[in-house]
Amino acid sequence: MTRPPAVAVMAKVPGATPVKSRLHGALTPERATALYRCFLLDRLDALAAVPDVARVIAFSPAEARARMAALAPPGFRLLAQQGDDLGARLTRLFARLLADGHRGALAVDSDSPTLPMAYVAEAAGALVRAEADVVIGPSDDGGYYLIGVRAPQPRLFDAVPWSTPETRAATMARARQLGLSVRMLPPWFDVDTEADLRRLRADLAGRATPARTAAFVRTIAC
Repeated sequence: MTRPPAVAVMAKVPGATPVKSRLHGALTPERATALYRCFLLDRLDALAAVPDVARVIAFSPAEARARMAALAPPGFRLLAQQGDDLGARLTRLFARLLADGHRGALAVDSDSPTLPMAYVAEAAGALVRAEADVVIGPSDDGGYYLIGVRAPQPRLFDAVPWSTPETRAATMARARQLGLSVRMLPPWFDVDTEADLRRLRADLAGRATPARTAAFVRTIAC
C-alpha cells in the first residue's frame, strides 16, 4: 500500500540529554533546555497542520521513549534514532520509512522554530511528484534544516562532515557523485548560538507565533 510522504522531526528529548550547549553561555543549561522544549513543541504543532504527510518523531536517546510519548501530539509515530552519527541515523530512518511504503522520507530539524511549514509541504510534494531524488532546505550556517529522499540512498552521507559550514556542500557533492538530482528550498536559519538567539528575537518581534517560543523569548534579555 502506498502511503503519503513521511516527515520526521529530529528531536532530542528535553531533559533526557543535554541540548543547545552553545547557548549555555547566554542561558543556563536549564533555561536552554526549556527554550529547546518550546522549539520542539512548536515544531510538532506546526507539522500537525501540514496536510498529506505522515508525521513522525525521530527521537534520542532511545531509552527516553516514555518522556517523548508524553510530549507528542496525537497522530505522531515515534521512532528511536539509530546510529553512531547523524549520517547513519538519517540513512536508517529513511530506509525504514521508505520500506514502510511512504512516497518519500524527509527529516526536519527542531532548531528553526520560525520555519514556514509551506517549505516542508513543498519538499514533500516535490518527492511525490518525482521532481528530484533529493530535496534540501539550506540553513544559513552551511547545513540544512531539512533533507529528504524518494528512494533509499545508503551512500548519500558517506564522509559528510557534520555540524560544520561544509555540511551542505559536502552532501550536495556526494549527491552529484551518485548521479542524484537535487531540489533546493528557500534558505532559513536555525538557533544554535547567542547571535542566532538575537536574530530569533528580532524575527519574532510583534508576532504571537510560534506561541511557546515567542512567549519564552520575550523573557530573555539578549
